[in-house]
Amino acid sequence: MSAHALYVTAAYGISTLAIVGLVAWVLLDSRARRREMGELEASGMRRRSDRKDAAR
Repeated sequence: MSAHALYVTAAYGISTLAIVGLVAWVLLDSRARRREMGELEASGMRRRSDRKDAAR
């Protein structure tokens, strides 16, 4: 394997790892935010968009 091929393979590998890491981070963060929203709604807090006077 030439130096150029090694460089290209490493660049693709690092890019793939970075993208997979970002996707995993977004999915895990989304689950955490949904869990937090569920806890808040279970405790009685409601979203502002759910208010009846939100039509203003």
